[in-house]
Amino acid sequence: MDKLYLKDVEIFANHGVFNEEKSLGQKFIISLELDVDLRAAAITNDLSKSVHYGELCHNIEKEFQRESYDLIETAAEKIAEYILLNYSLVKACKVLLKKPWAPIGRHLDTAAVEVYRKWHKAYISIGSNIGDKEENIKTSIKKIEEIKEAKVTKVSSIIETEPWGYENQDVFKNVAIEVETFLEPKELMANLLNIEKEMKRERIVKWGPRIIDLDIVLFDDYITSDDYVTIPHPRMEEREFVLKPLCEIAPNLIHPLKRERIFRLLSNLENNL
Repeated sequence: MDKLYLKDVEIFANHGVFNEEKSLGQKFIISLELDVDLRAAAITNDLSKSVHYGELCHNIEKEFQRESYDLIETAAEKIAEYILLNYSLVKACKVLLKKPWAPIGRHLDTAAVEVYRKWHKAYISIGSNIGDKEENIKTSIKKIEEIKEAKVTKVSSIIETEPWGYENQDVFKNVAIEVETFLEPKELMANLLNIEKEMKRERIVKWGPRIIDLDIVLFDDYITSDDYVTIPHPRMEEREFVLKPLCEIAPNLIHPLKRERIFRLLSNLENNL
């Protein structure tokens, strides 16, 4: 990926833990490294196909001065968030924030933090078999769209499937969605669990009836063993209700453990049914 840099932009602002820092303010120095595909701009000589770094510089200054934060960690995070939400061509950004006048009672060149944030691509499986199933699914998608750090980019059609694991229950309606987000897997999962809670999901019987079920099945090419969110989702290759709608929106996606494309996993599953 190509890079666009802004180095050592000086901005006066009022961030800091101490009251004097908030009232008097001080100098901060910001450097940015942006991942942007610059080829179209280079070939066409068209600024709209790149990031206007002069405009970006002024916008960053306004954003940086808009609020006062105790921690430079928070200030750097907010700058990264602002860039990703407002500059669609930027796929990732690194923010280096220096505080040369840090009041620590010792001579130093600078105190600094650096954060790196990027857009990830996640795939979420959604299911419901209680009440108005299709409306439940639509409501959950709407709530996911309301997550500030995420955007829904693809939605499969709704399919009906037999229950899996615990058969003494009503049939399910299922959907797969593609989401772009700069949240990490645990953060995204926390948001999904909150949505389930808001929609009154109850966990009484394992694999039992549920008003809504939201699972991250794939997240970039991540492989994790975390109990809170395991990626790829365990046994997804055995579940038609996951693979069929997922194949509709991302047939050529590769399962990072099985090293097979989704359409191939679905074909293998259907041949073995």
